[in-house]
Amino acid sequence: MESCLHGVVVVSLGLWVFPSSCSDFSVSPDPLPHLPAPRRSPLAAAAAAHGSHPAAGTHPSVWCWVQFLCRNESRRAADWELGRGDEGGMQQLQPKQMHWVRADSSDFGGDRPAPRSGHTAVSIGKSKVVVFGGFADKRFLSDVSVYDVENKLWYTPECTINGSDGQAGPSPRAFHVAVVIDCNMFIFGGRSGGKRLGDFWMLDTDLWQWSEMTGFGDLPSPREFAAASAIGNRKIVMYGGWDGKKWLSDVYIMDTMSLEWTELAVTGSVPPPRCGHSATMIEKRLLIFGGRGGAGLIMGDLWALKGVTEEDNETPGWTQLKLPGQSPSPRCGHSVTSGGPYLLLFGGHGTGGWLSRYDVYYNECIILDRVSVQWKRLPTSNEPPPPRAYHSMTSIGSQFLLFGGFDGKNTFGDLWWLVPEDDPIAKRGLAPNIDSNSRPSTTTGDAQQPNLKESQAVVSPIIELAKRLGIPLSEEVSISSVDEMDDKELVELSSRLAGQSLPASDQVASIQVLRDHWKSSPASSLQLQELGPLLRDYQRLILRRYSGNQSAAFHEMEALRFFHLKSASQLRMDDIPILLREYGRLLST
Repeated sequence: MESCLHGVVVVSLGLWVFPSSCSDFSVSPDPLPHLPAPRRSPLAAAAAAHGSHPAAGTHPSVWCWVQFLCRNESRRAADWELGRGDEGGMQQLQPKQMHWVRADSSDFGGDRPAPRSGHTAVSIGKSKVVVFGGFADKRFLSDVSVYDVENKLWYTPECTINGSDGQAGPSPRAFHVAVVIDCNMFIFGGRSGGKRLGDFWMLDTDLWQWSEMTGFGDLPSPREFAAASAIGNRKIVMYGGWDGKKWLSDVYIMDTMSLEWTELAVTGSVPPPRCGHSATMIEKRLLIFGGRGGAGLIMGDLWALKGVTEEDNETPGWTQLKLPGQSPSPRCGHSVTSGGPYLLLFGGHGTGGWLSRYDVYYNECIILDRVSVQWKRLPTSNEPPPPRAYHSMTSIGSQFLLFGGFDGKNTFGDLWWLVPEDDPIAKRGLAPNIDSNSRPSTTTGDAQQPNLKESQAVVSPIIELAKRLGIPLSEEVSISSVDEMDDKELVELSSRLAGQSLPASDQVASIQVLRDHWKSSPASSLQLQELGPLLRDYQRLILRRYSGNQSAAFHEMEALRFFHLKSASQLRMDDIPILLREYGRLLST
């Protein structure tokens, strides 16, 4: 399974692509075309996911709007300029709280694009969004869908090819790069079937005319899962990718006027070769984040490249940036969207935690705040769409538009708005179900959100979780009915930890001792056998706290980030301290 997506306004990439030289493979059951993935033990996956890069806990109900304000990076790479602020200085601003709304028929006219992943979606100025290519139902796509912002209309233009009267254009593909300069969309590479592509095309969005561009110079090899961004209004910079045999770490610059490719000679340390990363130009620097590299390792590192612009007069070189704050966990298949002074990192997929070798998909957004020079996360006022990767996210003024993607089983075709709370669209939306693990039932991915009242949105996940835990919960739940199940598991764990069966007279005290232990102990002191009971007791405490107070549940439960986990195998190392802190607060209240 493979996927990638990126562009000037949208940078979203993803992949499931692995070296054919590995001797021990496990094959993904996903319907996307793929190469086999190397098998790794849970501990090896944990080490790979954790690495030397700090990864903050993932909250599945957290999305954020990125305020990316320009200033010199001054913490751990103080000599590394990543952007400029206004000459008059800057104030640190708090990002606005945002709201998710699923798009409906009142938002658009025309025919919306079909479900897909691995496509590109780019903004052409402020007037239109152009979606091209992708993968769905075991087919590579070559269609063009356009969203007319002013008229709120989706349509399919009749594209011609330069020098021909018939409809034509690039071959069907996915996992390509797409970059916008003025009114032109440039695409390079990608994959069609088992073939990696190395062709270069331009779509004039005024004439809706394709032109194949025959470049010269240092031509890049055919590849997929590369990342690219515009340099000013003339050049394109492209980094990395997968050529079918190896991961790449090369940098190419294309002059769209002369059609000359130049491979950038970079000195010093370089990022590990990768694909499925994101790439964004900020002032004179190219920033890359994440991706997948050798042995299937998913990365969470951030690098900046200088010397990509002519006016730099600097020797090209990479610097790794290690910023404080709640950094994104290692991932690929995420999107990075630029909207004026903001960046928005959303979604993607990574490893399933230190107890599992299964991939997980994210529906979080992360702030890269250049004022405070740190990563941040912000909650929204409601639940996000289902987790996904290989999607697109474009900015339209103060709004962001999410389309498509893949969650390991299903291909999505839904459209979602991420808007400020004072936006008229936000006032229309109803609070969605708290269960963010819901998935479409078919590969069309067009699952409908149920039209629920606020109380139903709260009760439903509580009942479902109670059923999963085997608790006879009703709307008039009594604490004692929960305690009985609660006590049994905790007593059994206490007995195992004590190495002997506990008499009935000691059982109540042993449970209190165990809970006090979890409330006050550091994460490093926990044993593996404690994680499952700890997580389930954490979820039981949530049931106790909110089962009789639905209004409080609706407003507060999204801050409890592990409520929706189905098992402790979904926890990462960095989640354990956060889980213990939230557990302690639940016990205190």
